[in-house]
Amino acid sequence: MADAARIQIPTELERAADAAIARYPSDHRRSAVMPLLHLWQEHFGFISDEATFWIAEKLQLQPINVLEVVTFYPMFRQHPAGKRHIRICRTVSCAMAGSLELMENLCTRLGIRRPTGGEEMHNPIAVTADEAYSVEFVECLASCHTAPVCMVGEELHERVDPNSIGNLVTHGGWKAAALSWPPHPLEHRLVYKNIGRPGWTTDIDCYLRDGGYEQLKQALTLSRDDIVNKVKNSGLRGRGGAGFSCGLKWSFIKPDEKRPVYLICNADESEPGTFKDRYILHQDPHQLLEGMLISCYALGAHTAYIYIRGEFPEGAKILEHAIEEARQRNFLGKNILGSGFDVEFYIHRGAGAYICGEETGLIESLEGKRGYPRIKPPYFPAVLGLYMCPTIVNNVETLCNIKHIIAMGGAEYARLGRPNNTGTRVLCVSGDVQRPGFFEVEVGAVTMGQLIYEIAGGLRPGRKLKAVIPGGSSAKVLRADERFKLKERQADGSTIEREISIDDIPMDFDSLAAAGSMAGSGGVIVLDDSRDMVWALNNINKFYAHESCGQCTPCREGSLWMQKITDRMLRGGGVVEDPKTLKTIGDNIAGRTICAFGEACAWPTQSFVEKFPGEFAARAQKPVPPPLPPEYTPEELIEEQSIPTVPMARDPGWEKAGAKGTI
Repeated sequence: MADAARIQIPTELERAADAAIARYPSDHRRSAVMPLLHLWQEHFGFISDEATFWIAEKLQLQPINVLEVVTFYPMFRQHPAGKRHIRICRTVSCAMAGSLELMENLCTRLGIRRPTGGEEMHNPIAVTADEAYSVEFVECLASCHTAPVCMVGEELHERVDPNSIGNLVTHGGWKAAALSWPPHPLEHRLVYKNIGRPGWTTDIDCYLRDGGYEQLKQALTLSRDDIVNKVKNSGLRGRGGAGFSCGLKWSFIKPDEKRPVYLICNADESEPGTFKDRYILHQDPHQLLEGMLISCYALGAHTAYIYIRGEFPEGAKILEHAIEEARQRNFLGKNILGSGFDVEFYIHRGAGAYICGEETGLIESLEGKRGYPRIKPPYFPAVLGLYMCPTIVNNVETLCNIKHIIAMGGAEYARLGRPNNTGTRVLCVSGDVQRPGFFEVEVGAVTMGQLIYEIAGGLRPGRKLKAVIPGGSSAKVLRADERFKLKERQADGSTIEREISIDDIPMDFDSLAAAGSMAGSGGVIVLDDSRDMVWALNNINKFYAHESCGQCTPCREGSLWMQKITDRMLRGGGVVEDPKTLKTIGDNIAGRTICAFGEACAWPTQSFVEKFPGEFAARAQKPVPPPLPPEYTPEELIEEQSIPTVPMARDPGWEKAGAKGTI
């Protein structure tokens, strides 16, 4: 049996591990599993058996408690990678920009043969013979507007030319793209007012010169009820995807709560098409910290964790430095600014699991376990959250808005945007537009057409709009030629129904929901008339099949089943029943899982098949094979025009079943 005694543990690793363990309550040492795994992998390159036993012993756990975490999170590897490890994003926006060709060209250049099919799922990393290089496909890296992107080690490389990869193999590469400035005239920069701003830096002195932490000082003079009421009156809705009322969520915390109250900042930005939180973390960390400090004071929370994507290593370092700066200025720690209020912030890095963006999956992950979402009820975080204590989980952009609500007042903030859709929000535009990027606008003040054609520069020359995914990859797709009936409230309180085109849809929560999709995370993916909708859905299906946590049967089996069918359709093996089968699978996932991941993986399939029936029918021409379901005979279906019936020794009655499959 392997054990930690086989390997010499460096003193600096022991010290770093002890410091990481100290960030969590002494009776919840298990929370330090992921931080210790990150430390080990950064030092030794991979997670060995010795690591499992050392961490288990350090945290007084069983080795299986550590191993189950290692095998769940894609970033933890159990075998060495190459000295130069290259992770290429394969999700929809990057794939549209050429990331699949980038991987193919890179493998040709390095002489690497990548695993295919099911083999890739279990062994995603391919290494050169001399172990100098390794490559891996990964899911969305949250920089969709600069696609295609990849990470070389811990450095993000943007707008990589698939046909010019020499720099990736040597030492250079394509570093960070310049941020757009000044903002577009249709923008209303509030949270993003400093992003890309000339002369702006992430240090606390720059933030203080611009009036930083003044809203915290103001908030400390108010009662906690006053702050919660301001947030309620502002109408602020969560910016992470669900759009739930922030003030209402906060009000679930009892004022006389005896148990510890926790705040968690959800910085696990993983929804394909979304990249708004990345720039707050990298460019304006103190704005986030100030919003969190005000929130902690209002909630009576003395400890907050920032759960940040493992793929944001630079962002984690920037935040760690910002937290230390804030602590030195007494904005954090004991008796902040002489108020008598104590509060501490800690960084907790994820490890590549999209499901940890779901708040209860995130809490499970923060507790040092697999990111399996909890059943609600009873496990509503505000009642039974982190360590079974009351917990508020808010998105990065949501928490940044808190300081602006304090500055403006709830009622004044509510004047921005539209009723029930107040404030501003950051929209991320990627795909087939000329100026992809991030744009902060008043909610509902800009239409889809203005966003695509004016702010994002329109489509590429000679191309026409075909479809839009308006709220991240899990949102239902909208056809360019659809007509939508939306109800509008008039000044006198009456409502009228108006039929509009896709260009006229206001970019707010309620209008997009009425159009049959959702605002989601604000990730707008634009597809022009050159795009194959079966290919696009297949890419999205691969994402969800990879990211399903596997806890619920409909999602675990259905997401992979949908991917297998669209895989086969693209390879020429589509049968006439495939479109119907795809929709049926989606219908049997949505609403039948513990968390909303079921809807997230089902909605794209349901909407693509419904909105583009001709394209799916064109890829589904072959007769249904007897007697096995098509997903079990992919190679034969691809190679043969039809599968003949083979006589059996005993007639099971399949011939009488017909296409409906009933005897």
